[in-house]
Parts: sequence; C-alpha cells; structure tokens
Amino acid sequence: MTLAPIALFVYNRPWHTQQIIEALQKNKLAAESELFIFSDAPKNNEAQMGVKEVREYIKTVKGFNQVAIIERTENLGLAKSIITGVSEIVNKFGKIIALEDDLITSPYFLKYMNESLEFYQNEERVISITGYIYPIRAKLPEIFFIKGADCWGWATWKRGWDLFKEDGLKLLTEIKERKLEKAFNFNGSYNYTQMLKDQIAGKNDSWAVRWYASAFLENKLTLYPCRSLVYNIGNDSSGIHCGETDIFNTEVASSPVMIKRIPIEENRCALQEIEKFFRYLKPSFFSRIKNKIEQFI
Repeated sequence: MTLAPIALFVYNRPWHTQQIIEALQKNKLAAESELFIFSDAPKNNEAQMGVKEVREYIKTVKGFNQVAIIERTENLGLAKSIITGVSEIVNKFGKIIALEDDLITSPYFLKYMNESLEFYQNEERVISITGYIYPIRAKLPEIFFIKGADCWGWATWKRGWDLFKEDGLKLLTEIKERKLEKAFNFNGSYNYTQMLKDQIAGKNDSWAVRWYASAFLENKLTLYPCRSLVYNIGNDSSGIHCGETDIFNTEVASSPVMIKRIPIEENRCALQEIEKFFRYLKPSFFSRIKNKIEQFI
C-alpha cells in the first residue's frame, strides 16, 4: 500500500496547530507518511503574530517520513488556500489526505484513510473518504456511503478532485434546473442551497459547500465511518469561521474502523439518521453555529 501524502492547512492558531500535529504523530503510519504543511500569509496586522508563531512551530515538527512546508507570501484565504493546495498535491501524487488546523485525529485515522483509499481507488462512483461522523446516537454500520462529500478530515484521488467546480453559480443553477434542491438539502433538513447562495453573494467563502455540490451533482459517494476519527477543537471564537458551540463534538474512535466490501450505494438508514441530527438543530442554535456550518459542511 502506497501511503497518501497528508496536507495540513494552517494559519494563525499555534495552540490548535500543535494539538493536531501531536495527535497525528500518535498514528502508527505517521512515521511512514509525508506531511505537507500549507501556511497562509497574514491577512492583516492582527494576524501577523499568530502566523509568525505557527511558522516557527511547524519548522520544528518531526515524527513523519518527510515534512515539507509551503509558506504563502500573500494571503489566499481559507478557501483558495485549500483549493490550491489540494490541487497541487493530487496533481503530483494522485491522492491526498486533507486536514485543517483544528481537527484532532484518532490514532487510527491514517490507517482508516489509507486503507479506504487503497480499497476504493478503482471504484469510480466513490469520490472521497471522510473521517468525521456527526454525534448520532443510533447504531450505524461500520462503514457506509452518503451521496456528496464532506470536509472534516477527508481524502480523495485526482479523479475525484478533478470533478470539483469552483463556480458556485453554475452549481446552483444546475441544482435548480434538475429540481434537486430538496435532496441537496438532505430532504429539507438543512438549507445547503442557501449556503451556496451566500457563497455566490460573497457572504461566505466556503470551498466545502462547492465540494459537496460538485460531488452531489455527479451522483458520487463518500465513505463514512460509524465512529468518528476526528474531533474538532475549533468550535470557539479562535477561528475565522467558527461559532461558539459544541453540538458537533464527538469523541474520537479508540479502536480501528474496519474496511470491508459493502454495496456501492447510499445507505438510506444512515442518511435518515443524519437528517434527524440536522432537524435537532433547533432555531435557537442557528445564530451560534451558522458560520461554523457554512464553512465546514
């Protein structure tokens, strides 16, 4: 098995960056993996000190087969930073594991990602792998597929990322023309269509909603684990796109998620449980979590 390169996108949060690095180092496959750290340049004077501290820290990172640091000389912003960085890596290596600076991983995260990438590399309908699953109480299958794509600790191949479309207006137009709004919105449980409209209007800069829409329109599937291999520590005021909420928090898996052959189709039962979770987000929560959802889902 050829291990996928890991792309980590950082900005101005040194504590968060250190936490994710230390968690990754505990993965069994870390010492054999190549880590590429993309450091965005400061947007303004307020961000300069944080960016400086992050860049000083990442130069000390060890525990991987190789660590490459890409320091941007101008501020790209999160969306452009990720889109550009992912494209650079998949075009060179053919596959990628992508993380942002506030995602703590299970010690079994890299094992799950690499085994899944290997297992489904020739399955054209599978566009990506995700390491996060919402804190759903119902029992889920060990692994399952949902249509679309996700973004909290994920992986894909070049053939998958080649389907990504940056133009949100074209994506929204096609969703409307094909009368797919209800399905795109998880059977009406969350208004992703509005999120896409906001991206078009410049109210958010979400790459993730465009990744989801691109995969959804191509009828592609993403593999999910039954136990989350990712824990988000960015649900506070430290992140540009974060609100102060812990409703998405879940414990990381303390045992491996086993990869096995399953039907290449969307799991309707799992989909219904995700819809229930979204409906649980009562209106009183929305003012606190709106920014977080817009960026990461």
